[in-house]
Amino acid sequence: MDKFKNLFKSEFARNVLTLMTGTVLAQAIPIAISPILTRIYTPEDFGVLSLFIAITAITGVIANAKYEQAVVLPEFEKEAISLLYLGLFISTVVSALLLVCIFLLEDEIVFALKEEKIREWLYFIPLSTFLIGLYNMFNYYNIREKKFNNVSKALVYKSAGLSVSQLGLSFVKQGAFGLILGQILSFFCGNLVLIKSVKGKFATNKLDFRGLKSLAIKYKKFPLFSMPSVFLNAVNLNMINFLITTFYTIEILGFYSLTQRIIGIPSRVLGSSFGQVYFQKATEEYQKTGKTLNTFKKTLKKLVLIGIPIFTLLFFISEPLFELVFGVEWRVAGYYSKLLTPLAFSRFISSALSTTMTIHMKQQLGLFINISLITLSIVIFVFSKHMLYDFQQMLIVFSCSLTLAYLTFIYLYWRVAKS
Repeated sequence: MDKFKNLFKSEFARNVLTLMTGTVLAQAIPIAISPILTRIYTPEDFGVLSLFIAITAITGVIANAKYEQAVVLPEFEKEAISLLYLGLFISTVVSALLLVCIFLLEDEIVFALKEEKIREWLYFIPLSTFLIGLYNMFNYYNIREKKFNNVSKALVYKSAGLSVSQLGLSFVKQGAFGLILGQILSFFCGNLVLIKSVKGKFATNKLDFRGLKSLAIKYKKFPLFSMPSVFLNAVNLNMINFLITTFYTIEILGFYSLTQRIIGIPSRVLGSSFGQVYFQKATEEYQKTGKTLNTFKKTLKKLVLIGIPIFTLLFFISEPLFELVFGVEWRVAGYYSKLLTPLAFSRFISSALSTTMTIHMKQQLGLFINISLITLSIVIFVFSKHMLYDFQQMLIVFSCSLTLAYLTFIYLYWRVAKS
């Protein structure tokens, strides 16, 4: 027990706890109103929301060409601010291009997604992408400055904005209107907090286009390797949402989306907090020693000790918990949660440690990992669709196969941390 307690007596632990406090509050707010939302909105409404989130999750991760991760690395402040300028410029361009593409290909997009209800929300995708890009840039700058309190506050503001909007707007218009508009407003609220830390910095570090060009070249591995890697990872994480609407129904997607929302809580509460602090501390270790093994081992140990009891409990109580909290019709989502628990546990650990590749500038290997992951996912889904016609059987194959894949990735991260 004393050994377990000693794991959390450090600056690393204090920073994690700071982020966890905000993350717990951020997750508690939407969880508290979820039983109300599941009785106001239908599974189909949640399905449309899931499609919108899946699209913006993919466009959002490439909004800054992944230069937001580079913001943590420079030794000098001026270079970090210049990277902020670069990321914001790219985010603006990407959002504008998305708007043009949607205008030209609206019908084709709706046809590909096999869901007419998403049509009216397509033009909100560029706005949401831009807000996500801003959030990511300012978030990493606050991590660089060790302003974890701001990061924590932003999570709470973002969550509160989401919950209040989704609940309040349900009285304005039926359907997915309140769910999707609340999702957009949440990032606006989060940005209000994070932008405070950089207000004066832009005034003292004026925009230099020549400097931006040299920085873009200096950190070119981020758009060349990190961006394709995270893009494929985002596609992999959200691809099943598109496949469900293509091969099954929007109602099944609604049930699955609630499953992902609940089973992903440990990763959002704990995994993201550990991951952000790990990134900052491991970067410091790498700058001093050329390795990240010490920080990697400590973080891995903490993740395993915390994750085992959480996911074991979740495995056994998912079905009755979903029925009790969300209503009888949502019990099937609890069963989906049970099937996906092993995958959620392995992903919880792997995601928190994945920035090891970024720190060691091994973006090529990270890209290879995500190509392998998305290929495996597609093969599993296609095989299951042709051989196993039940969605629940497909989830079993999907969960077991990807669990083994993520465990392999953790081993690879360990090998890189030693180098």
